[in-house]
Amino acid sequence: MYPDSTSSSDGNATGLRPIASVARAATLLDELAAAPDGLGTNEIARRIGINPSNASRLLGTLRASRLVDRIGEDGPWRLGLHLVALADRALASLDVRELARPAMRRLAAQTGETVTLSVSAGGEAVTVEFVPGAGSVVSVAQLGRPSVAHATATGKVMLAFGDVPLPDGELEAYTDRTITERKPLAAEVKAARAGGFAAAVGEREVDLVALAVPIIGGGGRLIAILGLQGPESRLTAKRRDEFVPALLEAAGEVAAALGAGPR
Repeated sequence: MYPDSTSSSDGNATGLRPIASVARAATLLDELAAAPDGLGTNEIARRIGINPSNASRLLGTLRASRLVDRIGEDGPWRLGLHLVALADRALASLDVRELARPAMRRLAAQTGETVTLSVSAGGEAVTVEFVPGAGSVVSVAQLGRPSVAHATATGKVMLAFGDVPLPDGELEAYTDRTITERKPLAAEVKAARAGGFAAAVGEREVDLVALAVPIIGGGGRLIAILGLQGPESRLTAKRRDEFVPALLEAAGEVAAALGAGPR
């Protein structure tokens, strides 16, 4: 029933042996998706080819993660609301890159600095796109690179506008400018929330300065984070003040393209 290898979309075998329980869970979710009125445990067991006892345990596991739910104590099973949140985030991550590129290119041309786009992943902000500025000799921006909550502008925006709590305990020092105590970090996060942007000056890498602003979607949810980074010799305090409005405007443009109303 479960082959030793799977095939990719182009027909080539991946050589990876699937995990049977995960494959059954995926099949179960597909069956529920095709049944708007829900399905009973016995019917689910019949459809995915396992006995009712195993189906019940599988449903219980998925229910604990809010991937499925049931109507009443003994009613039919249906898809859980957590799937809606997961789908919403996945679509936003895919769409926001394409929609953000024009604004990112204009911002990079306007400022001469590297523009980054990050999205939430596992409680961290991860870079999914960047446009190097004309003035950048070597950009430290890397696709897939996670932020550091207390030492980056992007991380501070996550703390200010996302659902990520302030880190506990002693914070790691990356440079002599890194914030290493919770109280001053909380003050920075509060200022970011009030001003709509965050900054980090030499806090993760020496001489690297970054600004970041949230891209807010419908319902006030943080969709992504737009950042600007460059060396401190160019991104002086005066230039940072000049660039913040342009960064906020670009973030608003991306949010509007995603269908968000005015903040």
